[in-house]
Amino acid sequence: MKPKTDSPPTAFARIPTTYPGLIAWHVPRPLHDQADYENAVEIVDQLAGHELNADQDDYLDLLSDLVAAYEEQQAKPLRRISGLEALRFILSENNLTGDDLAKLLKVERSVAYRILKGSRNLTADHIRTLSRRLSVSSDLFLR
Repeated sequence: MKPKTDSPPTAFARIPTTYPGLIAWHVPRPLHDQADYENAVEIVDQLAGHELNADQDDYLDLLSDLVAAYEEQQAKPLRRISGLEALRFILSENNLTGDDLAKLLKVERSVAYRILKGSRNLTADHIRTLSRRLSVSSDLFLR
C-alpha cells in the first residue's frame, strides 16, 4: 500500500487550471487501496466548494466518480433480514410491545407473542395489516 502524502493541502490558487495541468498534478487512475482513496479524497476536498472552470469541473467529476466507485467496491453487502427480524425491529423503533402487536393485528396476546417468538407465522391478513398500519412494504415481512 502506498503511503498517503503528508504534504499540507495545496492552496486552491496553486491548483492547475487546465486539464493537462491537472493530469500532470495528479494522474487520475482507478483506486486500488486505501492510500489511493485518501489521496483522491484529499484532492476532491481541495477542489470542492470553489468556483471551478470547465477543466477543473471535469477533473473533479472524474475523481469523484473514481472515489464513488471505490466506496461502492469496498462497501460490505447488507445482511438480508428475515420478516420476523424486520417486525421486531419496527416494533422496537416505535416503542411497541407484543401487547401493541396483538391490538394492531386484532388477535389474542398469546398469538402476538408466538409470532414474535417465531413459533407462529404471520398470515396474509397480518402482513396486509402491518403493511398498511406501519406504512411499510408487505415484501418486508415475506422474507
